[in-house]
Amino acid sequence: MQSDAPTNGGQRAETAFSRGHSELHRLLETLPAGAYTCDPDGLITFFNHHALELWGRAPQLNDPADRFCGSFRLFATDGTALAHDQCWMALALKTGKEYNGHEIVIERPDGQRRTVLAHANPIRDESGKVLGAVNVLVDITARKHAEDVLKKADRSKNEFLAILAHELRNPLAPIRNAVQILHLEQALGPQSQWALHAIDRQVRQMSRLIDDLVDVARITSNRLELRKERVELATVLRSAVETSSALLQGGGQEFVVAIPEDPICLDADLTRLAQAVSNLLNNAAKYTARGGRIWLIGERRGNEAIVTVRDTGIGIPPQMLTGIFDMFTQGGQSQTGGLGIGLTLVKRLVEMHGGTVTAESDGLGTGSTFVIRLPVVVESVHALRTADEEPAHIGASSLRILVVDDNHDAADSLAMLLRSSTGSEIRTAYDGLEALAVADEFRPAVVLLDIGLPKADGHEVARRLRREPWGRSACLIAVTGWSNESDRARSREAGFDHHLVKPLDPALLAQLLDSLEHTVRG
Repeated sequence: MQSDAPTNGGQRAETAFSRGHSELHRLLETLPAGAYTCDPDGLITFFNHHALELWGRAPQLNDPADRFCGSFRLFATDGTALAHDQCWMALALKTGKEYNGHEIVIERPDGQRRTVLAHANPIRDESGKVLGAVNVLVDITARKHAEDVLKKADRSKNEFLAILAHELRNPLAPIRNAVQILHLEQALGPQSQWALHAIDRQVRQMSRLIDDLVDVARITSNRLELRKERVELATVLRSAVETSSALLQGGGQEFVVAIPEDPICLDADLTRLAQAVSNLLNNAAKYTARGGRIWLIGERRGNEAIVTVRDTGIGIPPQMLTGIFDMFTQGGQSQTGGLGIGLTLVKRLVEMHGGTVTAESDGLGTGSTFVIRLPVVVESVHALRTADEEPAHIGASSLRILVVDDNHDAADSLAMLLRSSTGSEIRTAYDGLEALAVADEFRPAVVLLDIGLPKADGHEVARRLRREPWGRSACLIAVTGWSNESDRARSREAGFDHHLVKPLDPALLAQLLDSLEHTVRG
């Protein structure tokens, strides 16, 4: 009897082991995913019906011809062919480690490929010895296809928005140029002055709406970048008020502003942060009826700068408060319409500055309050950027300037503006080949060059100008409706010194020409 004890013990262990495997196999058979097991040598010992459907074939159990995986062929996600001993099951058996959630592509005998998430885990006995491994395959082919469709749709959307912005900016350029030309007239009456300012405000507003469209694409693809510097909160608020002046002055509401007198220093992108506050002001103006009130309050509380925009407008329904910052959401029917993207931009821009924004309202008819909280930085007052005085006109210069644009109104109006406000000699051209011919004869110091030109585009013109001995020292400025960073990179690669977006900011152009004038004189 004693001699039979080890044998009986071994039989009991083997029986328990077999029972454990049987229970595992029954469990795997109930899974809504492909699952199979291998022994320590990689021979397949079991597979469920979902694995059979994935592979499109039935591998032979315990057959060296089918080791590690029952699929016909294997590939990495980049399309590289993999040997079966490189799959996740093989790695789990070889290393004794778990490999969960790794993608791999399997090919069926009919050539159809499926992308799966592999979850390969060793099976151990009580002593820790590897007895085999189990691999669960989750088919994510449909999900990957849906992701690809969404990515393509997102790319198409971004391309559409970029093209739309470009096409909308082009007609705005000659309008702004014409306004600047008329501003140079000394004998304009009050009505004409009012009309010019109204046109200028609306052009700026249209430009901002176009910028918002482009920013949507940048935000959704995480391509929105900040250019931070030390700036006063008061400067941000004044810039926001100036930007929103068109809606604030035309809405008939009482506007109350409380700008802090003491310096409150922020580490911020002045333009982007002012854009966030401006969007809140625009939102208040849109949803507050004539005769209502709008408040803009800036203050410091501890280590935070607080910006509050409050109104007596239509308010926000309670059910919409949680999603008010979502894309294309509007709190109600505004009198002026809108894209429903302003508050989304506010939230993202504030968060990119390390801050938060919240919305409060007691419901319809009770008005709304938006509060921005931003971290304050300690800085010397002298190091802060304050509001710049915008030059009234483009400064005088004596540069030879070539203006190139296939939109005749844009080229002619910019040339007229430069002639009226500077002492420069100006020439124009309306396509790429004409630009090269005029430049060769004129030898300009500055070329304001559109990108989308017929016969030879702006990039080709820039490259050919740079090959000329005289063109190596010329200042090439791209003037275009394309504003993405990839567009700016292409301009740099083509040889442009600067990339300006239509419609041109007169102050920016004046500053640029003034710096070039000093360089030429130097």
